[in-house]
Amino acid sequence: MPMAVRPRSTGIPPWSSSMVSLSSVPVRMWFKFNTNSSANRIPFLKAIRSSQAQASASTVSRKQRRPQNVDGEFFVDHTCIDCDACRWMAPQTFTRVDEQSAVLKQPTCEEERLKALQALISCPTSSIRTEKPPSDILHVQKTFPLPIDEQSVPGVYHCGYHSPKSHGAASYLIVHPEGNILIDSPRFTERLASNIEKLGGARYMFMTHEDDIADHERWSKRLKCDRILHSLEVDDSTANVEIKLEGSGPWSLFEDIQLIHTPGHTEGSVCLFYTSLDILFTGDHLFMTESGLDFSEKFNFYSVPIQLNNVRFLLDLDFRWLLPAHGRRLEFKDYQEKNSILEAFLQKKCSNIMVYA
Repeated sequence: MPMAVRPRSTGIPPWSSSMVSLSSVPVRMWFKFNTNSSANRIPFLKAIRSSQAQASASTVSRKQRRPQNVDGEFFVDHTCIDCDACRWMAPQTFTRVDEQSAVLKQPTCEEERLKALQALISCPTSSIRTEKPPSDILHVQKTFPLPIDEQSVPGVYHCGYHSPKSHGAASYLIVHPEGNILIDSPRFTERLASNIEKLGGARYMFMTHEDDIADHERWSKRLKCDRILHSLEVDDSTANVEIKLEGSGPWSLFEDIQLIHTPGHTEGSVCLFYTSLDILFTGDHLFMTESGLDFSEKFNFYSVPIQLNNVRFLLDLDFRWLLPAHGRRLEFKDYQEKNSILEAFLQKKCSNIMVYA
């Protein structure tokens, strides 16, 4: 098979809060302040304890209910990173207020409660909370991976369990007769791994680009699947991926699974086209927001004009479903509607950034 595939080390996420701990204080410094008398030690220890207390208080404060939430069982705390996942998973419950999520309306029926708890489990930063531990949480955990649409796209699932290492990106599972495919990496949890195993495990783990690889190594070892990543995306943290894509493709994984090189967001970004079900998995190449199609210019790591060119290339692909890593999934009525929406987006985007792709 003419194929070959890297994540990068992400370091500490920018939204992580730092905490001062006693272990962070050099031992030699402690002894220096204590060689003469025990009196010298008291102010120093007080300063350490005060710093610890402030850090602990800060953490507690960030975990408290945002005032933008309505009263009731569910709430979002101040650690929300505005990844949007809860708002498209449970739109009846969650909304966006002041650049973070908040509870707009408490669940009023069993279905709304189920979706709110699925969003809680999927939240990458555990920012969705309940006043008391939900008694039905174990039942909700068993619902993952979640079918996208059993009628239109059977065998395609949303994994949930979004990872903070990928800034809350969504991961998907394709159940395929020639071998299942895990697309990008969810947060590793044994419960999800066990549920995926019940669906046949995974033969491949396809990573669209270097940003959304999260716990790829743990998943690879647990499911014994070969990882696929473009060689341009490979770094130290993904140097041992089993399949590195070379060149500009396209590559065929199975007869109805094509991998399409779409540089722009990163140089080695690749989309997966599931031709028999008309689905395009776009990674960070293109996604749907609350206001329409978009991609991120702020978080573009290669070339905005090249990304625009490769969005234009999607006009030639016949797909009806767009499943991104970030943002909302989108179902088009038909090929004509897909192209009409894409063309309008391209025209607006080119005009806004003064670039003709």
